[in-house]
Amino acid sequence: MQHLAIIPDGNRRWAAQHKLESFFGHKKGLEPVQSAIKVCIEKSIRHLSFYTFSLENFKRSDHEKSYLFNLLADNFLSKLPDLIKNGVRIRFIGDRSRFPEKIRAIVNQTEQQTEHLSTLNVNLLFCYGATAELTQAVRAIAQQVKDGVITPEQITEETLRSSLWTAGIPDPDLIIRTGGLARLSNFLLFQSAYSEFSFLDCYWPEVTEEKLKNCIDHFTQTKRNFGQ
Repeated sequence: MQHLAIIPDGNRRWAAQHKLESFFGHKKGLEPVQSAIKVCIEKSIRHLSFYTFSLENFKRSDHEKSYLFNLLADNFLSKLPDLIKNGVRIRFIGDRSRFPEKIRAIVNQTEQQTEHLSTLNVNLLFCYGATAELTQAVRAIAQQVKDGVITPEQITEETLRSSLWTAGIPDPDLIIRTGGLARLSNFLLFQSAYSEFSFLDCYWPEVTEEKLKNCIDHFTQTKRNFGQ
């Protein structure tokens, strides 16, 4: 397996189940992120992607959004030395024009200080939506045609791939979604064409290393035909 992608759903529902404010669910959800990083390093998986914040999440309250952004910023600043020590490269993937100004400097700092690392590439899909990603890719290709760089006949699948926000990252082999829901929610729609899926009937804060390893072990036993 080259690439494990995760939709970490259920933080708010976990908090509600425990009669806590929703913010506690987001904070608790940071723990299994560390577990996933550890498991991927142990299993020699080179790419790990998290659906961190979707474009649709902007519909949430300003108070919750502010908390999430601050939590993300504080967490990566505090964990940066450990990430560097373990050879973890961090990339933020999404519509950068929508990145909150308060965390742009932290995003740049995290990416710059880890860009030389290669033990594990952690991709944080932030301000991300698959339909928005595809739309901007089509616009970029259309501009190339307009500028005479390529002709319509020269457009290939690779042309599209190279125009995506995820350019250079292999498609996910396995996508895990927690929270008991079986849907992608606008996550890597193009890249997941031949991904395997594991939908877990538990909330993200309840995920353990054992549960992640079980998903990965089940994947390794799956025969992938890719339409053949």
